[in-house]
Amino acid sequence: MEMKKQIKSIRAEAGMTQAKFCEYFDIPRRTLEDWECGKRKPPEYLVRLLVYRLSTEGLIEKGADSNERKDKKTHT
Repeated sequence: MEMKKQIKSIRAEAGMTQAKFCEYFDIPRRTLEDWECGKRKPPEYLVRLLVYRLSTEGLIEKGADSNERKDKKTHT
C-alpha cells in the first residue's frame, strides 16, 4: 500500500478527521495534508509509531494494517 493511502487508512480506521488526528499527534495540518496527497512522505518509523500508539489506546486494531506493511517490505 502506498504511504499516502496508508496514512489516510490509519486515520480513517481511528475514526478521526484530519483536524482531530493532527491535534491528537501534534502534527501540523498542512503536513498531514501533504502526506495524504503524496506531496511529502513521513519517515517509515513514524507510521509504525502512529499505529502503535493508536492500537495501544484501543483506537485501531494493529493486526491487519501492520501485516500489509510487512508484505510491502518483503516485496521491495
